[in-house]
Amino acid sequence: MYAHKLKRSDSLRTEDGYVIHKCINGEPEAFGLLVDKYKASIYAFAYTKLRNFRDAEDVTQEVFIQAYQKLRTLREWDSFLAWLYAITSNRCKNLIRSRQNRPDAEFIEDQEPEDLVKPSLDSYRESLALELVHDALDSLPMTYSQVLTLHYLGGMTCKEIATFLRTSPVAIKKRLSRARSQLKEEVLAIMSTTYDQQRLQASFTFRIVEIVKRIRINPVPTMRWLPWGLSLGTGLVFTVLSFLPQLLPSINPTISSSLAGEARASDIGKIPVEILRTSEIPFLVSQQENGNSESNLPDSQKALFLIPQAEGGMWTRKADMPVGKGYITTVALNGKIYAIGGTMQSGHGLSSVEEYDPVKDKWAKKADMSMERRGVASCVINGKIYAIGGKHLDKTFAAVEEYDPDEDRWIRKADMPTARAYLSASAVNGKIYAIGGGVTREGPYFSIVEEYDPMTGKWTRKADMPTARAGLSTSVVNGKIYAIGGTHQCNGVNDFTALSTVEEYDPVTDRWTGKADMPGPKAGVTAEVLDGKIYVIGGGHRLEIFRTVEEYDPAKDTWAEKTSMQVARAVLSASVVNDKIYAIGGVDFPMVYLSTVEEYTPEELEQQ
Repeated sequence: MYAHKLKRSDSLRTEDGYVIHKCINGEPEAFGLLVDKYKASIYAFAYTKLRNFRDAEDVTQEVFIQAYQKLRTLREWDSFLAWLYAITSNRCKNLIRSRQNRPDAEFIEDQEPEDLVKPSLDSYRESLALELVHDALDSLPMTYSQVLTLHYLGGMTCKEIATFLRTSPVAIKKRLSRARSQLKEEVLAIMSTTYDQQRLQASFTFRIVEIVKRIRINPVPTMRWLPWGLSLGTGLVFTVLSFLPQLLPSINPTISSSLAGEARASDIGKIPVEILRTSEIPFLVSQQENGNSESNLPDSQKALFLIPQAEGGMWTRKADMPVGKGYITTVALNGKIYAIGGTMQSGHGLSSVEEYDPVKDKWAKKADMSMERRGVASCVINGKIYAIGGKHLDKTFAAVEEYDPDEDRWIRKADMPTARAYLSASAVNGKIYAIGGGVTREGPYFSIVEEYDPMTGKWTRKADMPTARAGLSTSVVNGKIYAIGGTHQCNGVNDFTALSTVEEYDPVTDRWTGKADMPGPKAGVTAEVLDGKIYVIGGGHRLEIFRTVEEYDPAKDTWAEKTSMQVARAVLSASVVNDKIYAIGGVDFPMVYLSTVEEYTPEELEQQ
């Protein structure tokens, strides 16, 4: 596919892309640059989940080794950091499960082997410091403790943390400020000192490089020209790494890390190595291959961060929403997209409405709804937008509001018979069908279908959906409604068992029919129709978040994989304007609210 060649070529213009290209083409020493660049961030992120320095270091090592082994499968080289994030998240989840069976876990937690033979007084002091740090982190919301750890242990700036968590620097600054305000200065000082003592040593980078030297990965075509500035800097790194045995005794234990797109100097021994910004340095590359080799990754990981082995379409980043939100709903009307409600904080709903103009790639504020709502459903009839149901804190709504974009005004309409949130709504033949949903995210879940007639303002109960569920998505093709995915069971906070179920509803006969399941279970998906096909985008299952896109053909009752989004997310929303899909907002694990907007261009338009 030409699109894949273009993406790979564009990625080569970035620092990460160039280094990855060198690794794949027989220079494993180059991988040390990526390790040194991201190790502190990955180590700190692992510690936020594991609360054990030794385990966090082990996971960090495993993450980089796995990334190198699978480097050939990464098609979007400029998404390397997001890839590491996904691998780390999975590794930590697996370790947490296995660690529950370690009888000595509590005794040896956060202790290196040499710590066990230290004088008892030193050990006791360090134990008290760690206990104080843990208590401090446990007293904060997870989003606050996370940014504290990334800042103090990972040594990351607000901008770097925002890049890492894929949110805005402003949001990170607010979280960091609020987290600090809730802790005493002496606690912050102890936290800073404790984390300084536990940072990864310089030898970590070289240890990884020695390991990956023994791993073979298949090459890709080489480049004709190199970016002069970067080749000079990285050439020095490669030279330094080639003298690994001689350098180890004199390594400075502190090597600074940097994130993509910023110029930094790392000290390896006494040799300064300039990591140059290269995103705007042009150079020529040879024709790239399609890269359709099969991946050996588990399906869940493949869904998280690999483009599926299928052709079709291209995703492009567009202007972000003003703020990151999840559990939103969007509709398209008169060439504009309206993002309605949602949340930026667990439990809280929003009344805000923002209008996106795809032509200008700009957002504009519109009139708020009369109430704050998350998990609200929406659809369009007769040039008006209807917002249905939803939830705010402990209150679940049956409310219906109608929005007139010409007047920028909301008015209340007749309530649904059943109050519910996380439902879906579709319009067929001048009627609105509110389907499924639940009282809370944890249930109970409904199979209820209620029909609303805007002309009479009346609601009518219709045939129940065969499968009770919330977090589903519905789409209309040829007068039939297709209910796709969702959840029917909650296993804990943000841990849902998703469904792959697809059911078709005929409003004329008031009957439901089972259809071919999705390739895998997903809840919190969004679905839109292009050319008579339904595109099911993103979603999650258990503690995993996906960026996959799957196309359903109702005429053939078959599924096909399409090009994945760039950013994994669930409880997002999407709308179609001018035969392009716009995927908006959503949540990434662990509860990172995204402002991301991506535009999907179908293969037919892409080739025009």
